[in-house]
Amino acid sequence: MIVGAGISGISAAWHLQNRCPNKSYAILERRDDLGGTWDLFKYPGIRSDSDMFTLGFRFKPWRSAHSIADGASIKAYIKEAATENGIDSHIRYRQHVVGVDWSDADNRWTVTVESDGKQTQLTCSFLFACSGYYNYDEGYSPQFEGAEDFDGTIVHPQHWPEDLDYAGKRIVVIGSGATAVTLIPSLVNAGAGHVTMLQRSPTYIGSLPLVDPFAERANKLLPAAAAHVANRWKAIGFATFQYQLSRKFPAFMRKTLLTMAKRRLPEGYDVEKHFGPSYKPWDQRLCLAPNGDLFKTIRSGQADVVTDTIERFTKTGIKLSSGQELPADIIITATGLNLQLFGGAEVRRNGDPVPLHDTMAYKGLMLTGIPNMAFTIGYTNASWTLKADLVSEFVCRVLNHMDAHGFDTVVPGQPGTDIEDRPLMDFTPGYVLRALDYLPKAGSRAPWRLKQNYLLDLQLIRRGKVDDEVLRFTKHKAAVAA
Repeated sequence: MIVGAGISGISAAWHLQNRCPNKSYAILERRDDLGGTWDLFKYPGIRSDSDMFTLGFRFKPWRSAHSIADGASIKAYIKEAATENGIDSHIRYRQHVVGVDWSDADNRWTVTVESDGKQTQLTCSFLFACSGYYNYDEGYSPQFEGAEDFDGTIVHPQHWPEDLDYAGKRIVVIGSGATAVTLIPSLVNAGAGHVTMLQRSPTYIGSLPLVDPFAERANKLLPAAAAHVANRWKAIGFATFQYQLSRKFPAFMRKTLLTMAKRRLPEGYDVEKHFGPSYKPWDQRLCLAPNGDLFKTIRSGQADVVTDTIERFTKTGIKLSSGQELPADIIITATGLNLQLFGGAEVRRNGDPVPLHDTMAYKGLMLTGIPNMAFTIGYTNASWTLKADLVSEFVCRVLNHMDAHGFDTVVPGQPGTDIEDRPLMDFTPGYVLRALDYLPKAGSRAPWRLKQNYLLDLQLIRRGKVDDEVLRFTKHKAAVAA
C-alpha cells in the first residue's frame, strides 16, 4: 500500500513495477487528483525551487532547458509519468488514511481509510508512506492581534481563493521564504498595485538563470538520453558543490550571495539589513529568484522590503513595532507550513499507539519498532525527488531480499547505547523547530544519520547492504508452521 500520489508515490509505484513485477499494489490519495504539493498550491507564480533536472524522475527525462518550472507544468509532468507507466490505474482517489495498525499475529497492516464521511479498512503486507511531511489541511499562521479589525482580505497561500481580485491593490506579504519570494514578482506582473514583503528577519536569496545554458547546449548537441544524464549530473554536481561550499566557507558564500543581490538592487540599498540573515547559508533553505526576478521587481519600485516586527493589524493595514504603518488592501500570510508525518495518520502496533518521537530513523526511511513500513522524506538541501528515488529503490531491494530468503517481516533493530540522539532534520526553519518534540530521532552516525549528501547516499542507500546488522528479517510463525 502506497499512501500519497505525489512525486514520492509515483516514484514508489514505478520502482515497484520495474523492480518487483510480482507485487500488487494500490495508491491511496486523499485528494481528487494526483500531484501532491503541485495539485494543492494554487497561488500566483507557484514554481519549483529546485532544478527540474533533479526534481524530475530519474526514469523520465525533463526535456526542456527551463531549469525552473511552474506548478502546472510540474503537475502535468507527474501525471504524464503516471499515465505512461500505467500507474494511474492503481490510484484510488478521495481515500484519506486516518490510522494504520500493525498486527504481529496477522503479520499485516490494517489501514483505516475515510472517504465521503465513511470509514473502511484495508489490509496490506507492506506500507509505504509517501505523503510528504506537512499538513495539507492548514498552513502555519500565527495569531495576529487586531486581525479581526482589518477591513481588507487576509489570505494564506496554502488556501488561495481562485476569485481573489488583487488588480491595483496594495498588498503586504508577511514572510520571506520561498512562497513570498515567488509571490511578489508574480503579483506585480499580474497587475497588483504595490507589494511589500514584510519580514521579521531576512532570508538568503540566490539568483540563477531560468533557462540553463548548459542544458540548452546539451539538448542541441547530444542524443536525448545522453542529454538527460548530462543535465541531471551537472545539476547534482552544482547543488552538491554549492551546499558543501556554504557549509565549509559560510563567510565566503554569504558575501557572494549579498554581492549578487547588491548588483541587482537600487544603488545605496541596505542589502545587509534586508537580505543578510544572522544564520549561516543553508542553516535554512536558500531561496531562489530565477533571473533575479525579486530583485528586479524591487528595483522597478513596484515592490519593497520592510524588515520589522508586527505590533498589530489595524483597520487599514499593519502597525509595526517601529511605529510605521503599512497600508494594505490585502494581507498574505506566507508564514510557513505545519509539519506532519504520514498525513497525520495515527500509527499503532497491536492496537497500541507508537509515539514517533520514541523511534529512530534507519537510513532516514524506516523506523525502529515499526515492521514492514518505509517512508519518504526528501532532501532539504537538494531536490525532493533525488531522495524519493533512492528510498523507492531501497524498498524494492528489501522486498526482493525478503522474497529470495522466505522472510515476510523486516524491522530496524534498536540502536546501540553508543548512538546519540540527533534531530531527524539537520535544519532550523520554523516549521521543523516547532515539530522537534513530535518527530522521530536521527542518530550520531550511519546508518542512523544521513548527511544530506546525494553522493554519499548513493553508497549508503543504493549500494549499501540490505542484510546489514541493523535490519532484522524474520519469518512469521504461522508461515513457518504451514
